[in-house]
Amino acid sequence: MYDTVIHGGTIFTPDSVFVGDIGISGDTIGEIKEGGGLDGDKIIDAMGKCVFPGFIDPHVHIHLPFMGTNAIDDHESASKAALVGGTTTIIEMICPGPEDEPAKAFAEWKELAEEGSCCDYTFHLAVVRFDETAKTQLRELVANEGVQSFKIFLAYKGALDISDENLHELMLMCKELGVTLTAHCENAEAIDAKQKQLIAEGKTGPEWHEPSRPRGVEAGGVQHLCEFAERTGATIYVVHTSCGEAINNAMQARERGVDVTVEAVAPHLVLDKTYAERSNFEGAKFVMSPPLRDAKEHESLWNGLASGEVLTIGTDHAPFNYSGQKDMGKDAFTLIPNGIPSIQERVDLVHTYGVCTGKIELRKMVDVCSTNVAKIFKMYPKKGALAVGSDADIVVYDPNYVGTFNHKDGLSKIDYSGFEGMQRKGRSDIVLLRGKVVAEQGAFIGECAGGKYIPRK
Repeated sequence: MYDTVIHGGTIFTPDSVFVGDIGISGDTIGEIKEGGGLDGDKIIDAMGKCVFPGFIDPHVHIHLPFMGTNAIDDHESASKAALVGGTTTIIEMICPGPEDEPAKAFAEWKELAEEGSCCDYTFHLAVVRFDETAKTQLRELVANEGVQSFKIFLAYKGALDISDENLHELMLMCKELGVTLTAHCENAEAIDAKQKQLIAEGKTGPEWHEPSRPRGVEAGGVQHLCEFAERTGATIYVVHTSCGEAINNAMQARERGVDVTVEAVAPHLVLDKTYAERSNFEGAKFVMSPPLRDAKEHESLWNGLASGEVLTIGTDHAPFNYSGQKDMGKDAFTLIPNGIPSIQERVDLVHTYGVCTGKIELRKMVDVCSTNVAKIFKMYPKKGALAVGSDADIVVYDPNYVGTFNHKDGLSKIDYSGFEGMQRKGRSDIVLLRGKVVAEQGAFIGECAGGKYIPRK
């Protein structure tokens, strides 16, 4: 007799797909039985629905000091939004400033997550400071806190960018410690020069954000990163890739033996640069970096996902209110805080515009939104799998749900939706976190601050 049995759904295990039951004991999966027949104190009817492992978002910003303000979400609001959207684990970016010590930044972010996160969580640690103190602390965080991924920015000159000298040494450290280096690939100097030129020419609106950091700058950043990885042997992960040219540079490096993984994020898959060109400053809602591109790049990204060139889909969730934050940049697009929130919408966007249109298969959705993330970032099979002994993070998904994306349904504190009125097919009907139902039909019903930190080894 199990504590809970999920009955009669189409179950996606790592190896196969079949109709059956899942028995849950405590916080783990105790048995999976094709054809069903398991008994439980509580029965969840999943007939006619899909049963997936809890989804994992590999790229989230919650506590984010950025461009003179802070992201509007806290860990409670962001994690509730994640859970109702089917995401049971997030990887948050810790983004300290150039004067901050890594150990203090890690402690600050972790304390905030412990106080508020309703879903499970772990971290990528941005490396901005790289003096001897920082180097020592980075090693200690890997050894003692289970940090297994760093983050670097080849962008944001004078704030978050890293020199080539430090990049080379950091990559050697990553290789030595077995740590994955995630990277925002652009070119801080090129962007800074172009932005100064545009502003001087009076081109100050949000529609000039994309021209200030074109595809070639992003693709060049990917090539630069891959060249360093080729020399050092480091494992690298390119975040929020927006265009085919950047993917191609990564794939050429992969053919040369570079251990490189490419990530897409939800906004780049369904929105294009015309959104950021909307009049009356509304385009500011859609300013992110790298920017939204021409609609033709959607095909590059979806094809990359289908072929396995792109292995994960995250969000780059970074919520800044349109009123009071985005409008800081009314006189200069360089002052618009970057971000298009999508932590709640991600899975349904992928299902609607990827699976339902035939661009990717349902199994691929599970892989790129959950299983691959768990494997790449050393949480598998505890996370990212429906398997005996795995955490009972489970999504009962209704692929036949039809609706629209609306701000009123969102649990983030953001004051708009980047996907307002867009068609929606599919919904996470019931979401379990370690065996407990935490969300049902778009409502959070779980325990506040019930999430746990996931150390990785």
